[in-house]
Amino acid sequence: MLVYMDHVARFLHHLTAERHLSPATVVRYGATLRSLSDYMSEHGMEGDLTTLGSADIRRWVMDGLENGLDAATVKANLSGLRTFYRYLRMQGVVEGNPMQGITAPKAKKRLPSFVRESEMDRLLDEVEFADDYAGRRDHLMLQVFYSTGIRLSELVGLDVGSIDDGAATLRVIGKRNKERILPMGPELQKEIESYLPLREEVAAPGEQALLLNRRGGRMSRASVSKSVRFYLGQVTTLSKRSPHVLRHSFATAMLNHGADIRVVQELLGHKSVETTAIYTHLTIEDIKRSYKQAHPRC
Repeated sequence: MLVYMDHVARFLHHLTAERHLSPATVVRYGATLRSLSDYMSEHGMEGDLTTLGSADIRRWVMDGLENGLDAATVKANLSGLRTFYRYLRMQGVVEGNPMQGITAPKAKKRLPSFVRESEMDRLLDEVEFADDYAGRRDHLMLQVFYSTGIRLSELVGLDVGSIDDGAATLRVIGKRNKERILPMGPELQKEIESYLPLREEVAAPGEQALLLNRRGGRMSRASVSKSVRFYLGQVTTLSKRSPHVLRHSFATAMLNHGADIRVVQELLGHKSVETTAIYTHLTIEDIKRSYKQAHPRC
């Protein structure tokens, strides 16, 4: 057992010193190895982790699932074991690979939270905002999120120069510094036009940011998130009330009103249409829920 523990200690040191993995990842991998080792002891299995076979690991996986481990946790555990056994093979400690042929269970996809259209209409049309610069700015901020589906980082990065009033578009810099052009509807365009003169009154000299804090500088991500959480709390009981929820709300509303999924993909800046496809699942769930509530035989 001491020799085995030496292998584990060296493996964890390798992850830290040579692969420079985060402390949290190293702790998680160590916990996975201890869990499997404890399982062996509890079930009277001879040898140690260096002598395990694929059948042993499959039994450990099934035992975990039967005792309430979710698929995502099991998947993470198996990832740690694969890394461990690759290391042992590289060091010449083992010849075979007990992870060969072992696949992780599929995790159930979580449907993203979103605010319903009626709630967003109430927020933008009925909720009272302060009659000052901050109030007008916050209303515009929510309008931009819901009208374009942009990310928090993209919204914070918007400059006055990002607006093309003639073309009614916004130029957004997304992930991997990729630029995309988003259309502005008449309502959003009109609100920006009325907002800009107010912005000029509070902007610090030379500041280009579209949305400003009380000192006239660019708003921070934390400040935007705090404001979004406050305003969404006026119209929804969702526990998650983040800017990303507004992005989900935009995508859901677009698809519910017949937008092509590839158009929504482009608007959101998703690299793959598969990422956008989760919103079709979400709208189908909505349809099923309405069907069950309305149909007399359901």
